[in-house]
Amino acid sequence: MGVVTERLASMGLTVPDVAAPVASYVPALRSGSHIFTSGQLPFVDGALPAVGKVGAEVSPEDAQELARLCGLNVIAAINSIADLDQVVRVVKVTVFVASAPDFTGQPGVANGASDLLAAAFGAAGSHTRSAVGVAVLPLNSPVEVDAIVEVA
Repeated sequence: MGVVTERLASMGLTVPDVAAPVASYVPALRSGSHIFTSGQLPFVDGALPAVGKVGAEVSPEDAQELARLCGLNVIAAINSIADLDQVVRVVKVTVFVASAPDFTGQPGVANGASDLLAAAFGAAGSHTRSAVGVAVLPLNSPVEVDAIVEVA
């Protein structure tokens, strides 16, 4: 078991199978020393645990947990093409939040993914980030997360 996998296990988490694409794309792609993940939804066993807009049908607290699940699926996408212990830096994370018109708490929602990545990858998990409110996401998901990581 690798270091990243052990860190996740200490949090009661395991790396899931990579989520099957819902359209014409691949979950992750390596270019040189970087892996770019496609946007990952908070799938659990192939299903979304919640749908709707944050600040309306979905609470900010629930959305933060959904972002954490997205982060776990980002890790699964990385794991599908590289050993997780090869990650030397999480470079950039983008979190898209399907937001009710008056919802402005996107950074707090995004912390669900950011905190998981930092815990999983240790010092290499510190990253730049954008937290973006959007009108709607695929399959009416409340949250979607993608990442760029550097690998050895």
